[in-house]
Amino acid sequence: MAQTAIQDKEQVKQPRSVRVVLMALMIAMLLAMLDNMIVGTAMPTIVGELGGLEHLSWVVTAYTLATAASTPIWGKVGDMYGRKGAFLTSIVIFLIGSALSGMAQDMGQLIGFRAVQGLGAGGLMVGVMAIIGDLIPPRERGKYQGMMAGVMALAMIGGPLVGGTITDHLGWRWAFYINLPIGAVALMMITAVLHLPKKRSSGKIDYLGAALLTVGITSIVLVTTWGGSEYAWGSAVIMELIGIGVAALVGFVFSQTKAAEPIMPLHIFRSANFTLMSVIGFITGFVMFGAVLFLPLYQQSVQGASATNSGLLLLPMLLAMMVVSLIAGRVTTNTGKYKVFPIVGSVLMIGGLFLLAQMDTETSRFTSGLYMAVLGAGMGCLMQITMLVAQNSVEMKDMGVASSSTTLFRTLGSSFGVAIMGALFNNKVQDVMAEKAGALGGKVTESSAQLDAASLAKLPVPVKEAYQFAVSSGTHSAFMLGAVVAIGALIAAVFVKEVTLRGAGPDKAPKQDGEPAEGRAAGDAARSSGTTADVV
Repeated sequence: MAQTAIQDKEQVKQPRSVRVVLMALMIAMLLAMLDNMIVGTAMPTIVGELGGLEHLSWVVTAYTLATAASTPIWGKVGDMYGRKGAFLTSIVIFLIGSALSGMAQDMGQLIGFRAVQGLGAGGLMVGVMAIIGDLIPPRERGKYQGMMAGVMALAMIGGPLVGGTITDHLGWRWAFYINLPIGAVALMMITAVLHLPKKRSSGKIDYLGAALLTVGITSIVLVTTWGGSEYAWGSAVIMELIGIGVAALVGFVFSQTKAAEPIMPLHIFRSANFTLMSVIGFITGFVMFGAVLFLPLYQQSVQGASATNSGLLLLPMLLAMMVVSLIAGRVTTNTGKYKVFPIVGSVLMIGGLFLLAQMDTETSRFTSGLYMAVLGAGMGCLMQITMLVAQNSVEMKDMGVASSSTTLFRTLGSSFGVAIMGALFNNKVQDVMAEKAGALGGKVTESSAQLDAASLAKLPVPVKEAYQFAVSSGTHSAFMLGAVVAIGALIAAVFVKEVTLRGAGPDKAPKQDGEPAEGRAAGDAARSSGTTADVV
């Protein structure tokens, strides 16, 4: 009775203190999401000062590679040695990388320091998701979905604006230095108010598995980054990378069956829901980042929108995503049910992509905004629900690897989406330009199918019109491909099992007769989350 009274008292205290922790977590999440958006805006100025234009792509690639490769390792380290220590370490590494990047004297240094920054960033998103999984029972997590969607929208809208303002008034180095005060606030808040149980695992990190997974992920990201741009898809370099990647990943899967503490324990995939959420997360990443790439390009090239406020161009999609995510979270919290959202979200995502594929040179900004809102609503149903269900499908001891695996699949999906949709777009634009504008058209898009505003303004009127038609044709092909791929998410969503999410304590979560094993594990996880994590 006394123990129950203490737990009840803690649950009365918990919401206010949890909000303080969540605020710090959202700041850390903003750091990870905002960085590339700000740095992207500053890149022309950086190249102008440091030179090394031929290595420009590596500034982004080094960060992306380090983030993707380190994500699963951060999740496992948190599970083995404690979530708080791993998360604070990732923030410190990210801030060190930011400070060094700001002090870079040449492009080689900047690329190296960006890799350090990416290593830290790999632990930021995983840490946020896993700590939320520790602190908040599954059924209650829906309340906070809107916060995470809001942070994502803020990063996408505000990143280019902040990046441009900082670069113009303070210099490009402050695009990195701005992370330091923000990160310091997150560090102090988390250190002061977050108290999670310390862990001392007797096992050792699976270094072989970590090495094989790193090689495999690196090969995949390089294939999707270089294929069709730096090297032809059929070139020896791309084929070698594919071979190395496949061999490394096969070796990784085999090693996970032998390791005492595997980086990505294969037993988590025995849960049908976890596997299905991984598939949906991959497809969501594929579609979303493809849309983020091509929508501003279409609006700038065809609709004549300004590139200065490029984040604002995505406002209809991001606002719809944030609002629907908030509604989905509230409904999930009130009912404990969620299966409807992956299904409805997938349908809306397919519909939104199909509508966006219908855009042509005559489509108004209002119409394209409505189409984007449909896609955003679908994303709002899917973005956080995938993480919620994935975490709900594993035991508490695997919360970190579940969070990191889901994040990794979404990251890999975005790499494939940008690469495949980009290749389709580029080929279509070049074919249409050669057909509509002859030799001159082919020459205009010979080096790149994506022209900046200055290059577009210099084109003769007939060639410019041909390019606008080519871009609308390219986006049609890219979004139609996205719609076809999104059908896979709908198929996966249909097979998701409806396991009612548990509440915050035993009184709210009586065992249900005939409940699936993964539901019982989720219930145990929910109940333990009220006692294993503490905030003051």
